[in-house]
Amino acid sequence: MTDSTTASLSGRVAIVTGGARGIGAAIARSLLSDGATVAITGLADDRERAATLTKSLPADAAGRLSFIQSDVGEYADCERTAAEVLAARGSIDILVNNAGITQDKTIRKMSTDQWHAVIRVNLTGPFFMTKAVFGQMLEQKRGRIVNMSSVVGLAGNFGQANYAASKAGLLGLTKTTALEGAASNVTANAVAPGFVGTDMVAAMPPAAVEAAIKSTPVKRLAEPDEIARVVRFLVDDRSGYLTGAVVSVNGGWYM
Repeated sequence: MTDSTTASLSGRVAIVTGGARGIGAAIARSLLSDGATVAITGLADDRERAATLTKSLPADAAGRLSFIQSDVGEYADCERTAAEVLAARGSIDILVNNAGITQDKTIRKMSTDQWHAVIRVNLTGPFFMTKAVFGQMLEQKRGRIVNMSSVVGLAGNFGQANYAASKAGLLGLTKTTALEGAASNVTANAVAPGFVGTDMVAAMPPAAVEAAIKSTPVKRLAEPDEIARVVRFLVDDRSGYLTGAVVSVNGGWYM
């Protein structure tokens, strides 16, 4: 439900990449709960997760959610995604670049294929999706873009050179997009979460998760909904003066 600090998203159309699970699903639920129409994207194995998400929603919200199979690392897929949403809904008002992967190894052991795979999804993907929707947002003189970075993009992390570089690169993309969109009321901001209770973190070695919690001042993982609330604020119509910012939501892990 919309509170006094946010405007209704009724009539607004959003794309959330990687929106079938984890932080992306929490973001999609948040936008839907305030009236937005949301298209989530993912690969073939995300279709079942998207169906599960749809079934968990109230009927009205479920009717405003759709799934588009799309690989953000392929520009043709990103163009097709934007075209399908525009044809079905008439506009694209919000883009949340959330899709991301990890392939962790130390620099010495990391293959060039592992490097390129992570950069392709985590950095090239957001550029491709932004490029696919940006012209339409500029023409309608309204748009909100949020890039999901990471505390690792700010601080670095042992064994995550590819992931850290991709998430740091998103900060430069965010700021440049903000500059190019500012005159047309198109904002771009980044959210840099710390360690969140998602499948990606659950796949980490238990000792690594325990170490992350121990080194976080609030002594716990974040809930996906805590990240989604920040995204919801950034995409609000009333947040038009906030652009080019990086919002850290990391429990004090990196300040």
